[in-house]
Amino acid sequence: MESGLSARDRVGVQDFLLLDNYTSEAAFIENLRRRYKENLIYTYIGSVLVSVNPYRELEIYSKQHMERYRGVNFYEISPHIYALADNSYRAVRTERKDQCILISGESGAGKTEASKKVLQYYTTMCPTRNNTQSIRERLLQSTPVLEAFGNAKTLRNDNSSRFGKYMDVQFDYKGAPIGGHILNYLLEKSRVVHQNHGERNFHIFYQLLESGDGALLKRLGLDRTNPQQYHYLVKGNCPRVSSISDKNSWKVVSKAFTVIGFNEEEVEELLKVVASVLHLGNTQFGEDEYGETHLTTEMPIKYVSEVSYIPVLSLTHKKIVAKGEEMIGPLSLEQAVSARDALAKAIYGRTFTWLVQKINQSLAFQVKCSSVIGLLDIYGFEVFQNNSFEQFCINYCNEKLQQLFIELTLKSEQEEYEAEGIGWETVEYFNNKIICDLVEEKFKGIIAILDEECLRPGDACDLTFLEKLEDRLGGHAHFVTHKLANGKIRKAVGREEFRLLHYAGEVNYNINGFLDKNNDLLYRNLKEVIMMMIVRRQSNFRFTLLSCGQAATQFKLSLAKLMDILMSKQPSYIRCIKPNDAKQPGRFEEVLVRHQVKYLGLMENLRVRRAGFAYRRSFEAFLQRYKPLCPDTWPNWQGKLSDGVSTLVKHLDYKAEEYKLGRSKIFIRFPKTLFLTEDALELKKPTIGEREKRLIMIQSWWRGVKGRRRAKRRRQAADTIRNLIKGFILRNEPRCPDNEYFLDHVRFSFLMTIKRNLPKSVLDRTWPRPPPSLTEVTHPHTTYTHIHVLTLERSQSSLEQKVVASGIFRGQKDNYPQSVPRLFVGTRLENEEINLKVRQTLGTDNKYGVVVTKYDRHGFRARPRQLLLMGSGVILVQESKIKQRIDYSSLLGISVSSLSDGFFILHVPPADSKQKGDLVLQCDHVIEAVTKLAVMADKIHSVNISQDSIKFAIARGKEGVIDFTYGAELRVVKTKNGHLAVVRIIQSHTKPINHLDKILSL
Repeated sequence: MESGLSARDRVGVQDFLLLDNYTSEAAFIENLRRRYKENLIYTYIGSVLVSVNPYRELEIYSKQHMERYRGVNFYEISPHIYALADNSYRAVRTERKDQCILISGESGAGKTEASKKVLQYYTTMCPTRNNTQSIRERLLQSTPVLEAFGNAKTLRNDNSSRFGKYMDVQFDYKGAPIGGHILNYLLEKSRVVHQNHGERNFHIFYQLLESGDGALLKRLGLDRTNPQQYHYLVKGNCPRVSSISDKNSWKVVSKAFTVIGFNEEEVEELLKVVASVLHLGNTQFGEDEYGETHLTTEMPIKYVSEVSYIPVLSLTHKKIVAKGEEMIGPLSLEQAVSARDALAKAIYGRTFTWLVQKINQSLAFQVKCSSVIGLLDIYGFEVFQNNSFEQFCINYCNEKLQQLFIELTLKSEQEEYEAEGIGWETVEYFNNKIICDLVEEKFKGIIAILDEECLRPGDACDLTFLEKLEDRLGGHAHFVTHKLANGKIRKAVGREEFRLLHYAGEVNYNINGFLDKNNDLLYRNLKEVIMMMIVRRQSNFRFTLLSCGQAATQFKLSLAKLMDILMSKQPSYIRCIKPNDAKQPGRFEEVLVRHQVKYLGLMENLRVRRAGFAYRRSFEAFLQRYKPLCPDTWPNWQGKLSDGVSTLVKHLDYKAEEYKLGRSKIFIRFPKTLFLTEDALELKKPTIGEREKRLIMIQSWWRGVKGRRRAKRRRQAADTIRNLIKGFILRNEPRCPDNEYFLDHVRFSFLMTIKRNLPKSVLDRTWPRPPPSLTEVTHPHTTYTHIHVLTLERSQSSLEQKVVASGIFRGQKDNYPQSVPRLFVGTRLENEEINLKVRQTLGTDNKYGVVVTKYDRHGFRARPRQLLLMGSGVILVQESKIKQRIDYSSLLGISVSSLSDGFFILHVPPADSKQKGDLVLQCDHVIEAVTKLAVMADKIHSVNISQDSIKFAIARGKEGVIDFTYGAELRVVKTKNGHLAVVRIIQSHTKPINHLDKILSL
């Protein structure tokens, strides 16, 4: 939030809590409008995220944006759905408390897209286990499958979710997503057999007909020529949607089926069920001369029987049990049509339930879950021209969520105040418990009365249900009917309607169809038909046979379980708003937005949060931002944070009623106080900038001084080393300027050794052995020269190489101290160890050889090799074959890691057609080998030591990566991302060895 305070006049405020006129709905909507016009679709109400659908693609969802919000304080940068997702994830990791994100809004407001964005953030940014990549993909791919079977085109949304979904994303103790579980609520089964004007059936029907395989469609008895020839697909009289979208969607769904784990047989069985629903819809009935119902269509029923195993007789007759005996009785024409539609809805509903169970099996993981983040994507409050049973259940669900929302918001506010030691002031708010009780109360509520009317014997119907409501609920403040109303209200309520005064507004419900939809009855023989389908399909496709009847009560019970789940978690909220009905970008319809602001309870939530303090921040964050405004806190405060904040606000002349200091946070009551502070900071920034410039100049000057001192010390060290080397080489020569420094040091060291080891007794005749420079030379100088000339030459070469190694590796590579006492040898391979054919090919030009392991550039497979350093280049040998030759002139550089591993990479020009790419090698004598190579190739200054990873070139312009890390054990493995991971054990660092000790140790 702080990042956008200075721009508030242009784009409003990023947090509604900072609105001066926070009680004004007009000010609230104007702030939304101003931000929406600037494509700022996200705004906070404290920790609640308000999202306005932009109806276009915005460049704010890339991986770079995800990185920007990862691990950042919630209010540090501009509002975003990634900030809320990351905040919930960090709470799971740090507090070890399950979280849930509640996404609500009306159809077309962007709930499903918001849910996808949250899921993409977790599957992209969370840590990865070796075996969880498939789980990530399945979590993502569950969405298109459920959308195909549970979403449909409506007047308000081309991809409207016609079911409620709650998904648990499960994490292990390291924070990696390891599984998930989905609960589905109240699928709109009535859409299978009827759609409102201008709407479509579920997507899967059109996707199958538009792009299903021809042979498959033939087996299913379907025709892709025109979806309009199927009775269940023309009820909405919806213009045919572009087949391209359905074809593309089917490609996505088909791929998703494979990722989730469906085999071809399961998919075909699933599609047979979809086909059977279409064939059922095309099954027509007529009456013969005796008034008996019979089938008038042959082809559809043929496929219904063959594809779905549904017997023909079950559609025109019902089974009756009387006095313990079963009898078959005919159905009337109206009953047959009703039974057909009921069977179609039951089959599709149970198919959807099976589909969710199958996805859950795919998402299940056999590792104990440490914590979860729940995502609730559920229907928003709905008010149509004609509202029926479905809208009644949906709006009841929103009443329960609003009740939970207010309770948890008040609870979290009160808990924060108590935790900070600040007095809590009682907040007056509308408690919609009275409406929830009106709907769900036992024996008295609308659902109880509906169930009672469905189950009672006699001629129960929708009108008798309405009469019973009037009789039982007459006089309730939130219930009214045409009969109970008077004046203007009576004109607005139809004779077959009842009105509920919801927290979000008034809604009229038409009672026609309430009893049938609540009963959701199947005749006994139709239940047996479903059981027959279960048996015939065996293990390939199993329905879950749910009990029929009392749909509202089942929904009420499942909703109660959902409330228990949500209450057990720490909630976050995303409130989605649809800016216009035309789905046009940039268009903001104030009346429509005001309606949603009301039924989403946003003003209520804002009022609850602003009842106390508009702004609260940790002492550290507040002090860090505003410390330049006080001389005592700038540039750094050294004492307690609380004292620093107290000093700062006193300097800013905050009044006692404007703020309070808690235990770890400052609470500011009025936005004006914060804005004045922010304005003061803006005025101060030029001065701060000048100070920072001067500070930068001082820092630059001091860095120069330190650099010159460091360079001087290095030159002195190099001179010292050079003198010691010369002195060591000439230590047996007569004293001269070239060896006097070394001889003096040796004498001094010897005398200091004697001082530290004096004899304990006068009788002790032992004495430390003096160095050669302090003893009388007994052999002629010429003899010494002849005997030791070769040793001196080798020693000189070895010492020079050790000095080079010191310049390259000292303080840069972990295993360098262990290499110091070891003499660099002439070669690690004797002539006999090199293949005769190779020696004949190369001649006697071999300067140095060592055994290495070469790692393939693609699969990182380890291969044993010999590395030979010749006069003009590097040779890689496999037994009798010369595998690769790199001239010193074409060698670009050498890379090693800072760890104690033996890896080194030889870089060659990518355009060199003779080369196969860079060489990835491992050697037990890496410091010796790299030093000798650097000296021979004149590449001493081209040795790169990397801290974390090394990139290397692969043939045809590709690039590989080696990642180096510490670990509990030595490992070299290829990771899921295609990198080579080298894990080294942490070395115990010894005391640094000075240059003289290094030389003497040789």
